[in-house]
Amino acid sequence: MKRRAFLPLIGLAPWGLGAALRQPFRLMQPEQLLFKDDGIIPNSAYPLLVYRQAFTARDAAGAAWLERHFAANNWTNSWRNGVYAFHHYHSTSHEVLGVYAGTALLHLGGEKGQKVTVQAGDILVIPAGVGHKNLGSTNLGIVGAYPDGRTWDVNRGLPGERPQTDKNIAALPRPGTDPYLGKTGGLLTSWR
Repeated sequence: MKRRAFLPLIGLAPWGLGAALRQPFRLMQPEQLLFKDDGIIPNSAYPLLVYRQAFTARDAAGAAWLERHFAANNWTNSWRNGVYAFHHYHSTSHEVLGVYAGTALLHLGGEKGQKVTVQAGDILVIPAGVGHKNLGSTNLGIVGAYPDGRTWDVNRGLPGERPQTDKNIAALPRPGTDPYLGKTGGLLTSWR
């Protein structure tokens, strides 16, 4: 029997698991990294989520898969590039980064934060306000996107950015979907 005919019989199709099994996609629990306001970078009460080896496609195929997958979960306004080599954060949107090529050492949460190595196949969900910086990378390729296609700003923790950035962050709605898992798990359970 073909998988498409079999999944509805065992009750998996209504939850979208049939589509998940046809994609380079694995259900998993993300790592959660929590960073406090350090006086310069506001960070967030929500944890930054890291899905390790969340997808198998690489290079151009991986970038295209990420763009489609994020858009299917209503995270759009996507781009392809890398991560800035200076501490920065966004106050007008949360952000997802999908690594489709290479590796990078990222400094998350500002100077008092944590250094984390990411590689192709990883997905990071970064709450508004959480600092991130590229400390060094090799052949890095990233797709970034935003819930509801929101526009984003770049803040560097400079004098005069706050309190306006704090107000922007406080006014943001919690996304209705996780960019990786959609309407289940991940962001929806950890960003309460």
